[in-house]
Amino acid sequence: MDTATAHRIVDILRATYPDARTSLDHTSPFELLVATVLSAQTTDARVNTITPELFRRWPTPDALATAQIDEVEAVVRPLGFQKRRATQAVAVAQHLVDRYNGDVPRGARDLESLPGVGRKTANVIRGNCFGEPALTVDTHVGRLSRRFAWSASDNPATVEKDVCALLPHTDWTQLSHDMIWHGRAVCTAKAPRCGECVLVALCPAVGVERS
Repeated sequence: MDTATAHRIVDILRATYPDARTSLDHTSPFELLVATVLSAQTTDARVNTITPELFRRWPTPDALATAQIDEVEAVVRPLGFQKRRATQAVAVAQHLVDRYNGDVPRGARDLESLPGVGRKTANVIRGNCFGEPALTVDTHVGRLSRRFAWSASDNPATVEKDVCALLPHTDWTQLSHDMIWHGRAVCTAKAPRCGECVLVALCPAVGVERS
């Protein structure tokens, strides 16, 4: 896709979803970091049901770092895989305390050194907490990027590279939110509602096989 058309898509998405933001409830970088780690293989909405109690009981990295795993398991149990999730959450807090004086680092490399934190989670934190331009490639962003012909890859790192090269002067963090909201509301994986889509005149995937 040419750059001008890509920028038109960005502008239309921004106008269509003026309130788009991360759907994980949080009040600090620490809370968003833990919530994002917990959100693997579940929905943000489900994570939001357990984080109020989680952060009421362990509101800081220091508190969570010394928590009993079985007590954390009891809180995160509704998400499933509670032992793994509890262990990761406590391990993240311990690393923050041991290596970063209880602060969430802002660098990608430092963030990715934390247990359970990969490129996607690091970009969530960098973009939403520290104002760094960062494209978070989740399933929605990856799917829409391929449908828009912004990338042909299934690899999140390659999608990120392709989209950022195509749109170098874009607010990548906000674009992530806009694409996620559009992917959830209209451009769904199995049954995209092209007839209702504000991008129908620009999207090369209209009327062809979906991916």
